Amino acid sequence: MKTKNRLSDTPLSYRIFTIVVLILLAIFFIFPLYWIITGSFKDNKTIIAADPQWFPLNPTLANYVKLFDRPALQWLLNIVAICVGAMVLTCLTASLAGYALAKKRFYGRAFLFGMITCAMALPKQVIVIPLLQEMSAIGLHDTLWAVILPTVGWPFGVFLMKQFSETIPGEILEAARVDGASEVRTFCSVVFPMIKPGIGALAIFTFVNTWNDYFMQLIMLNSEAKWTLPLGIARMQGEMSNDFGLIMAGATLAAVPIVAIFIAFQRYFTQGISMGAVKG
Repeated sequence: MKTKNRLSDTPLSYRIFTIVVLILLAIFFIFPLYWIITGSFKDNKTIIAADPQWFPLNPTLANYVKLFDRPALQWLLNIVAICVGAMVLTCLTASLAGYALAKKRFYGRAFLFGMITCAMALPKQVIVIPLLQEMSAIGLHDTLWAVILPTVGWPFGVFLMKQFSETIPGEILEAARVDGASEVRTFCSVVFPMIKPGIGALAIFTFVNTWNDYFMQLIMLNSEAKWTLPLGIARMQGEMSNDFGLIMAGATLAAVPIVAIFIAFQRYFTQGISMGAVKG
């Protein structure tokens, strides 16, 4: 009732202004995606015409046919495998490490967490040469694992999951121990359901961060069969810089997994953000 009264007390002009601003911002951010998607169904002559065609009047699938003449599907499968693998392993290891740092008392815990926090400020470019040498030494260079494994130790993931684990009441953990639950059972049955929103948020962050990590993919993957879709699109931009329809088709294909992952984890993501806001 209080919320309803507050909304009714808001001036009509202010509400109209807010709605107009939100609509304009939505159009501003959505329009580039709309232009790429519609451009993928246009021929190159229509795309570069002086008078823009806001909607394809004569849609064509020629750009997608040319795209799949290349190993674009394999590139897509490679990047999806990398992102899903990094997402699963990062969420697993970060949730375990965050829980241990938040709820376990052991010697050097504060120092270890301080090192993890400092590592968040360290650019990946600083350690890329040691990572490359390490992957070459263990025979993983030019494999998908060379991109997945360096992501698993993401300091931000450990930091985020520690903050969520801090919200777990100690009494619940003590009750689980009194009932005879092992550490594994306690984590799976008690801790995991309570930090699930944080894991959902971390899953989105990890997937998007790995997908956009073009630099690591460029360094670690050499053979065309192991390329990812971002690498393939970058090569197409170099080889066919004037074929905008083909490039837009590749960009459209690259956007599908990101949108799908966000829709799948959106509920947990919003819960995680709201929980963090309440905690703060």
